[in-house]
Amino acid sequence: MRVVSVVSTKGGVCKTTVAANLGGLLAGTGLRVLLLDLDSQPTLSSYYALSRKAVAGAYELIALNLTAPEQIISETVIAGLDLIISNDDKGQLGTLLLHAPDGRLRLRNLLDNFRPGYDLLLVDTQGARSVLLEMAILASDLALSPITPEMLAARELRRGTLKLLSELEPFRHLGITPPPLRLLLNQVNSIRVDTRMIIRGLRETLTGATNTSVLETVVPDRVAYLNAASLGLPVHRIETRQPSPSALETMQALAIELFPEWRETISTVSRCAEVL
Repeated sequence: MRVVSVVSTKGGVCKTTVAANLGGLLAGTGLRVLLLDLDSQPTLSSYYALSRKAVAGAYELIALNLTAPEQIISETVIAGLDLIISNDDKGQLGTLLLHAPDGRLRLRNLLDNFRPGYDLLLVDTQGARSVLLEMAILASDLALSPITPEMLAARELRRGTLKLLSELEPFRHLGITPPPLRLLLNQVNSIRVDTRMIIRGLRETLTGATNTSVLETVVPDRVAYLNAASLGLPVHRIETRQPSPSALETMQALAIELFPEWRETISTVSRCAEVL
């Protein structure tokens, strides 16, 4: 089972949109995908309608080590896409983990319970630095960070997410290697000159970095993503051909870039999408 956390220390970069649509596309290939909502503002938990809602969720998973699927895993209406809902509305998990001996490693220690049932675990995190965010990163094989093409977002990346990853380096002494970070340029308007300058600057800044890189895939600023969220559908189902690149093409490219081992399977989504 691959584990990917969608992370940022800055809010408003559309982490939930990326997690929901990436998960929806991969579930459409026949892969078994589990979403975990660790944001106290549970947007991902309400993105897709549920065909079965579990009695418990992320709070019981993290606070009580409850891993029984029938109790904590809800089923969405998207075939192959399951969800552990966020139900920590009072924000108690952060305090609990700060005082727990295994706090930052809690999720990592629970992962074996989900490996037999899923190909991918996608974790949606808070848009601020927290022990929950650190826990998610240390449990992951890969960290994916959407970044909007704005100067303030670029500055926050350096002093926020990149600094956080560097401060997790001491965990290497415990045999835990912080995951590589992939930056996803999101809500990009290719016409704006300042957008192109910021993108170029980001790529130049990270040239030679061994653990951090900017993905080639760029997510355009399109109303289709808002429409998909309103309909509770993966965006690749509502924008399959036009304009170019369509949301289907964009999400396929992103999935293939992140998971090249699943390239052949991901490429079949185009044929499936035409039937929907």
